Amino acid sequence: MSPDIRAFRMQLKPGVVDEYKRRHDELWPELGQALSDAGIYDYSIFLDEETLSLFAVLKLRPDHKIGQLPMQPVMQRWWDSMAELMLVEPGNRPREWPLKQVFHFA
Repeated sequence: MSPDIRAFRMQLKPGVVDEYKRRHDELWPELGQALSDAGIYDYSIFLDEETLSLFAVLKLRPDHKIGQLPMQPVMQRWWDSMAELMLVEPGNRPREWPLKQVFHFA
């Protein structure tokens, strides 16, 4: 059975790349635990330096609970702390544009 893979785009604001990277390099342990508990693993975010677009790719375990993650207080605190750096929805959740997989080589 192939893993459930999600990919999406987010958008940084100008002049915040270094700060965005720093905050992720110092990811809160409790946030990392919440991501793991939600069934997320092998999670990467890539930056297009020309457009400041972020491209995220993550894998989900079969018993994932990713839908519960937005209600976690640590997730909401993280979004609040990151809101100044990126485009967000009401409630400070980062704006996400889903990406459709068009090719996979294994």
